[in-house]
Amino acid sequence: MITVEQAEQLILENTIAIPTEKVSIDAALGRILAEDLGADRDFPPFNRVTMDGIAIQFAQLEAGQTTFEIEATAAAGNPQKTLQNAQNCLEVMTGAMIPLNTDMVIRYEDLSISEKTVQIVADFSAFRKGQNIHPQGSDRKMGDVIVPKGRKLSPAEIGVAATIGKHEILVQRKLRAIVISTGEEIVPITETPLPHQIRTSNGFALQASLKNWGLETENVLLPDNQEIIETKIAAFMETFDVLILSGGVSAGKFDFVPKALENQGVKKLFHKVSQRPGKPFWFGKSAKGTAVFALPGNPVSTFMCLNRYFKKWLDASQGLENQQLTAELSEDFTFKPELTFFLQVKLSYTPTGKILASPVEGHGSGDLANLVEADAFLELPLERSLYKKGEVFKLFLYR
Repeated sequence: MITVEQAEQLILENTIAIPTEKVSIDAALGRILAEDLGADRDFPPFNRVTMDGIAIQFAQLEAGQTTFEIEATAAAGNPQKTLQNAQNCLEVMTGAMIPLNTDMVIRYEDLSISEKTVQIVADFSAFRKGQNIHPQGSDRKMGDVIVPKGRKLSPAEIGVAATIGKHEILVQRKLRAIVISTGEEIVPITETPLPHQIRTSNGFALQASLKNWGLETENVLLPDNQEIIETKIAAFMETFDVLILSGGVSAGKFDFVPKALENQGVKKLFHKVSQRPGKPFWFGKSAKGTAVFALPGNPVSTFMCLNRYFKKWLDASQGLENQQLTAELSEDFTFKPELTFFLQVKLSYTPTGKILASPVEGHGSGDLANLVEADAFLELPLERSLYKKGEVFKLFLYR
């Protein structure tokens, strides 16, 4: 067996290059940007008024003038106006171009207006040249990169794309994944299982996670038949970027998956990790570059491996930074086998934002129902048996 750290290293050394495609801006949310978004002009593109009020020359205020006549009004969206008489003012609205021959804006709250005459009524000792003006280019200069490629597009980035006129955006193509569940004891969810059978659940749980991460997915159920498994694997590797199998990877008589994968040219990079749950985890890659994650069939094992390993592989392939979360154990916990243990935990937060992890002990890796009581897995390192309250460990969220 290899360690959890060795497994992670091998997985991250075998990421894939993702092709790109152009999509319309209204279909780009959640996609991974494959080009830099740069300013096509200065931001803002002109000296912009930031408060409704009047625009004047600061020199007049310095000279002691406190009463001004209104020449005209400058509204947002109108061409730039010009103050004709330095002793006058222009009414200006938020978003308008600052008029020529003016260099400051006084807000309405500091004024008294009677018809066309404006009187400053506030203490103007702190007034300054340039106040309430958003200078041209102060946010970004033309040509500056605003959003670098490799960013996951949120509404904020979509707004930037729109303001620079990007109606089509170059993004990474969505990865295509197929989830393959194997086992004679598994029946479709539409069927009533016999006493010795169970409905398929792993495939749907994995597929839901993959959809949540932006992948295009399919979900199939195969019998414990090596010939059928091999035939399907060969076909799936021609169509999908990544195969995720659930079940059939242990050392049982009907665990055909490892042999089937190797017969179809998938190079085994490791099989079995010193961890619980998920010890029989198998990982490999085909000559064409298809990644294969063959996960143990017990529900908690499958779910943990996907969240612990596949998500890191996915983020690395997409070029996303994977920030490692940690949490503080809320009580002492004991685990004796010399394995890395992934403890199901419920999370809470202190007033200062510290994450606390409380154990949610179930009945082993087959206890699917226990997953709904927890929020995450806490990674407890091997070579120890006692993990003390207050210690901090790696955290892998799934909720």
